[in-house]
Amino acid sequence: MRLTTGKPSPESHFLLGWLFIMRRIFFCLFALACSSFVVAAHGQSSLTVNDISADLRTKLDATAQQALDQTGVPSASVAIVQGGKIVYTRAYGKAKLDPPVPAEPSMRYSVGSISKQFTAAAILLLEQQGKLSIDDPVSKYLPDLTRANEVTIRMLLSHTAGYQDFWPEDYLMPPMREATTAQYILDTWAKKPLDFDPGTRWQYSNTNYVIAGLIVEKVSGVPLMKFLQANVFKPLDMEAVWNSDAERLGDTDASGYIRYALGPLRPAPKEGKGWMFAAGELAMPAYDLAQWNISMMNRSLLAAKSYDEMFATVKLKDGTDPHYGLGLFVRNALGRTCYEHSGEVSGFVSENMVFPEDKAAIVVLTNQDAARAAAIIARGLAPIVLGVDTQAPSEPERQAMEIYNGLMQGKIDRALFTPNCNAYFSQQALEDFQSSLSPLGKPTVLKKTAEELRGGMTFRVFSVVLPDEKQHLQVTTYTTPDGKLEQYLVIPGQ
Repeated sequence: MRLTTGKPSPESHFLLGWLFIMRRIFFCLFALACSSFVVAAHGQSSLTVNDISADLRTKLDATAQQALDQTGVPSASVAIVQGGKIVYTRAYGKAKLDPPVPAEPSMRYSVGSISKQFTAAAILLLEQQGKLSIDDPVSKYLPDLTRANEVTIRMLLSHTAGYQDFWPEDYLMPPMREATTAQYILDTWAKKPLDFDPGTRWQYSNTNYVIAGLIVEKVSGVPLMKFLQANVFKPLDMEAVWNSDAERLGDTDASGYIRYALGPLRPAPKEGKGWMFAAGELAMPAYDLAQWNISMMNRSLLAAKSYDEMFATVKLKDGTDPHYGLGLFVRNALGRTCYEHSGEVSGFVSENMVFPEDKAAIVVLTNQDAARAAAIIARGLAPIVLGVDTQAPSEPERQAMEIYNGLMQGKIDRALFTPNCNAYFSQQALEDFQSSLSPLGKPTVLKKTAEELRGGMTFRVFSVVLPDEKQHLQVTTYTTPDGKLEQYLVIPGQ
C-alpha cells in the first residue's frame, strides 16, 4: 500500500499544523508497515529449510527435477523430514505459466484427499472429548441416509461403508463447476442403495467423508474448518492452511493446470463451492503438511488411543485387510511401515508418505491434475531419504530374475511353486514361455514396482526391461506365507 500526503498551502498555517500531525501519523504507520513486512518476510523465509548435506541435496533435486522433465508437470513443492524434524524444503519449476512465476516453498497447493486424515482427526478428537464414538451408527446423527443404522463412523472413515463415491473421475464434470451443499451430495449419493453390504468390501468414496464432516459439525456445533483451525492447525503451527473449497487460492499461491492428451498445459477449471467439503478442501505449503506428519510420527496431538485407531487397518468381515486405517493407507514400503495418501482435485495432485519408525516423511505437491509426477517424486525420494540401498536386488527380485532366466530355456525349479502354480506350468506353457521370451534376450533390469497383501498372500509386480529397451514386460507373483509361489505370470508391460 502506498501512503501519500498532500502539499500544504502556504497561506494556511492551520493546514500546516495538521500536516505536522499527519506526518507523525504517517511515520508511525510507516514503521508499523515495515515491522509487519519484516514479520511477513520472516514467516515466508522460515518455510525455506536447508539442513542437509550438499550430496543429499543434489540427489533429491536431481530426482525431483527429472520427474518434472519426464512428465511435463509445471512445478513441485517438496518437504523432507528426517530425525523427526523438517530438514529440507524446495520448490521446482513454475507455479504459474502466464506470466511465468517460479515456484516457492511458501506457496500453497491444494492437497486434495490428504484432507481426509484431518477430518478423521476431528472425529477422533470429538471421541476423546466423549461426544461420540467411532463405532456409533450414522443414524444417530443422520438418520435419513441409506441403512444408516448399519453403517458406523469407523466404516465411513475406512471406506468400508458402501456409500457410492460422488467423484471417482479424474476430471471436473460440468455439474461440479456450480456451487453445491453437503446436504445435496448426501441427498443424491447417500440415499441410494449401497454399493455393497456395510463392512464387506473396501471402496474409496468421497461421499463417506462428506457424511463424516457433517457429523463433526453437528456434534461440535461449529463449522468443520473452524474446528480444525482451533484443534489441529493452530496447535501445530500450521499457519498457512487455506480452505480452497470456500475461496480460490491467492495470487501468491500456485495455479492449477490441466492437459488434454499431449496438448499444452491450460488453466484448470475450479470446482464449485461445497464439492470438496471434508473430503478435499485443504490447501497449504508443503512445510505445513510436514508439520502434521511430525505430529503423527511423534503422536503428539491426539491421545494414544486415537492414534491406535487411526493407524489400525480396518479389516473386512471376511478378514481381508485392505491396508487402510482412518483417512490413510497403512502399508509396507522399503521394508518398513508407511502411512501414505495421495490427493487430487482439479489442477493439483499431491503425495504424502510418513515412515514413523524412521521419523522420516516426504511431502510432494504438484500443480497439474491426472498426472503421476507427485507419486514418482515421492517414491524416488523415499530410498534416498531413508538411506536404503536400492541398487542391490532384493531377494524377491533375485528370485524373480532367476525364474525368468529359467523360463527362457523352458525350465523351472518346481520346488519353488505351489501345486496350483506347478499345474499352471504345463509342458505347453513352458514351451510357450521359452519360444516367446528367448528371442527377446536376457533382461537388463528386473525391478519390483509394487507390493501388497491380498488373499493372505504377498502380491508383487516387477518391471522387466529388455536389451533393446523398446519393449517392457511385467512379472506378477503371489507368494504364500511359507514362501512358495502361487503365481508367476509374464505379461506385456504397462
